[in-house]
Amino acid sequence: MSEYYYDEKDLAKFSSIGEFQKELGDRFFAYYGEVFKDSELSAREKSLIALAVAHAVQCPYCIDAYSTDAYEKGWSEAQLMEAVHVAAAIRGGASLVHGVQMMNKVKKIAM
Repeated sequence: MSEYYYDEKDLAKFSSIGEFQKELGDRFFAYYGEVFKDSELSAREKSLIALAVAHAVQCPYCIDAYSTDAYEKGWSEAQLMEAVHVAAAIRGGASLVHGVQMMNKVKKIAM
């Protein structure tokens, strides 16, 4: 067993997720493939979005996959990092806006 839970070699095993439930695995990959095709957004743009989302959900496999994919699709290092900063700003903002819930609760119990 690896010393760490995350093993980058497991990313290559992603295509085998249908092994225990083929029908659902096939449906997922069909959907996934459709999502990342050129349409209203280009596959290139979607790759950068995926990189930002990967950081927001903190998936190391996705970060590896979309760092590679976005870079290979021509995004610069500065653009990749800016996408990460966008994800960080949204994630931080989401935490802060929940502070309103806390403030509402404290005001209610302080009455």
